[in-house]
Amino acid sequence: MDVVFKYFPELTITQRNQLLQLPKLYEEWNAMINVVSRKDIEMLAIHHVLHSLAIAKVISFAKGTKILDIGTGGGFPGIPLAILFPQVSFTLVDSIGKKITVAKSVAEQIGLTNVVAQKGRVEELNANFDFAVTRAVAPVAKLMEWTKRTIKPGGYNSLPNGVIALKGGDISQEIKPFGRRVKKWKISGFFEEDYFAEKLIVYVSN
Repeated sequence: MDVVFKYFPELTITQRNQLLQLPKLYEEWNAMINVVSRKDIEMLAIHHVLHSLAIAKVISFAKGTKILDIGTGGGFPGIPLAILFPQVSFTLVDSIGKKITVAKSVAEQIGLTNVVAQKGRVEELNANFDFAVTRAVAPVAKLMEWTKRTIKPGGYNSLPNGVIALKGGDISQEIKPFGRRVKKWKISGFFEEDYFAEKLIVYVSN
C-alpha cells in the first residue's frame, strides 16, 4: 500500500491499518470466489484501491454525505472511499449476491461502520443519496437513468449532487448529451503510474 500512502500522506494510523488488511482479505476471498481478476490481485493497491481513491482527488465528501456505490463487485470504489471518509455513509449495491458477501465481509473485518452492502438493482432502491459512484459499470446515460429517483437535487459538497464514474478511453459521445452538466478529469493528472494513462473521472450533475 506504499503507493497509496504516497498520494494520501494525511491518512490516520487506523486508515493505514485498514488499507493494509485489504490485499490479504481479497486474496483469501479470491481463492474461493473470483471477485478480482486473477491477474489483477497482485496489483490490488494500484488497480483497485488507488483507482477508487482517485475520486477523492476531485471531491472531499462532507460529513453526513450519503453515497451509493453502483455495481460495487467486491467493494470498489466504495470500500477504499469509506476508509478515507469515515463520517460519510456508503451503500454498496450489486446484483450478484456472492460479490456482496465479499464486500460485506471485508467491510466488517476491517471495522468499517459506515458501510452497508446489499444485493439488488439500483433502479429498485427506495432510498435517497447525494452521490452515486461507480467503476466501468454502464454508459453514463444508463447511470443517469438508474439514479434519477435516488439522487436528490442540491447538496452541500463542493460539487452539486450527481454521479461520479471512473471511466476509460474515449467517452466523448457518451457524455455529449449531458453538455454543461459534465466535468471530467484525467487521473494521470493525479497519479503518475502508467495504469492511469487513459483513465478518467467523469462527473454529471443531477
